[in-house]
Amino acid sequence: MADERLAGAADRALFTAEVPHVYTRAQWKASPPRRRAKVRRRAPDHIIVHHTATANSGDRSLAHAFALSRYIQHFHMNKNGWDDTGQQLTISRGGIVMEGRNRSLRAIRAGDLAVGAQVLHHNDHTIGIENEGTYTSRAVPGSLWRSLVEVCVWLCREYRLDPSEAIMGHRDYNNTSCPGDRLYARLPELRREVAARLEGAPGPGNATEDQGLPLLPSLDDLT
Repeated sequence: MADERLAGAADRALFTAEVPHVYTRAQWKASPPRRRAKVRRRAPDHIIVHHTATANSGDRSLAHAFALSRYIQHFHMNKNGWDDTGQQLTISRGGIVMEGRNRSLRAIRAGDLAVGAQVLHHNDHTIGIENEGTYTSRAVPGSLWRSLVEVCVWLCREYRLDPSEAIMGHRDYNNTSCPGDRLYARLPELRREVAARLEGAPGPGNATEDQGLPLLPSLDDLT
């Protein structure tokens, strides 16, 4: 019993940030959207985990992460014909977290939802996290996983969501293999880890302000 209590305390101590550092659209040099995202003055009820279904790049640099966000935006706007990047947040394989859809960060901080284009028929009530890579058979890098946990802790706290019910995979809503078998199989672990972190996390309003689909072709030629 004593060992279990110590393990629980260790899990809570792993919460490392009130708010994960999220690089803004201005920082990764996003193009202007065709239209401003609609903002719903209410919280989403689910967090959707995606993978990009692109190359499992070994490049963990900031430059690579920013190039990834620009590439996703270009593809979503110029190939899919969307107004902007589909998902609200993007995480690179190096664990770098970036704003996706325009107005997303401001909306999260206000407890609102900037409506994206990341889950067919369910965009009005969900928020999406795009995770770089293909996880059909490959394992998720530790750096990406740690950031994914932090981001989910942040979102669950800001939106007052129960991770056991809120965290879902793209395939739970649409006919897709996203986020890949390996990442999807870890969603129960993600829910448990986020719940453990939330036990020791500060409440909404105490955080300081900071200064992520199988919808893309391979990035092999870019990495």
